[in-house]
Amino acid sequence: MIAGQPRQVADPIEAADCDLLLALGGDGTALIALHAGAPTSRPVLGIACGSIGVLTSVSAERVAWALEQVAAGHWRPVSIPALDLAWGEARSGVVINDVAIVRDGPGQILVSIAVDGVLYAQVAGDGLVVATALGSSAYTMAAGGPILAPGADGMVVTPLAAHGGSSPPLVAGSASHVTLTIEPGYGGVRCELDGRPTAMEGRLLTVRDRRDYATLVTLPEDEPRLTGLRRRGLVLDSPRAQVRDLRSVGEAEPK
Repeated sequence: MIAGQPRQVADPIEAADCDLLLALGGDGTALIALHAGAPTSRPVLGIACGSIGVLTSVSAERVAWALEQVAAGHWRPVSIPALDLAWGEARSGVVINDVAIVRDGPGQILVSIAVDGVLYAQVAGDGLVVATALGSSAYTMAAGGPILAPGADGMVVTPLAAHGGSSPPLVAGSASHVTLTIEPGYGGVRCELDGRPTAMEGRLLTVRDRRDYATLVTLPEDEPRLTGLRRRGLVLDSPRAQVRDLRSVGEAEPK
């Protein structure tokens, strides 16, 4: 099945019966494939058919070349971390990018954020996002949170449209756990796991870092993640730097 569409393009099979999973689409499709392959440690090769494709390695036109590289052993497995979620005492989900707690109607919600049992802030507003290092360049970055560079561990907690007070985005270490106490207010609240609406199972959510959850295929020509963010226009230089670079290029051109 194509994610988000009713059209079936092939007979479904189990991920465990495959040696390699191909994710044809954008990052949303790659996330679904990574979740599908995680229980049996099946690697995922992302094929860029979407608009951004941070998790994809090659364009659709180069699928044959990519498969030849994998068959020849010219690829490297990259371990993808995740976040374990527990409502109350019951473990209830895993996310690769982020979990978002967002107001579901008029009015604000109130979320108390604690790290290892120590209160950080009580935030009133639209909600918040807790992201992995990989997911820090998705919803978290769009909400004004920091990007964790490759090699950084832990998770980022980013409030959404906080109303007053001072609660900057918070980075917690991989050995810590973040506890969210949620007060939905009059308008209600919803939960999204990797962008997918999911039923809430309480008002107390604990988030823990999980190492080595899924496996992503990288190929010899894959660019660094930060380079990819720049190429896609998700990270831009300041106008002063751009003007300086244009001037330098103009001065270097032959007259």
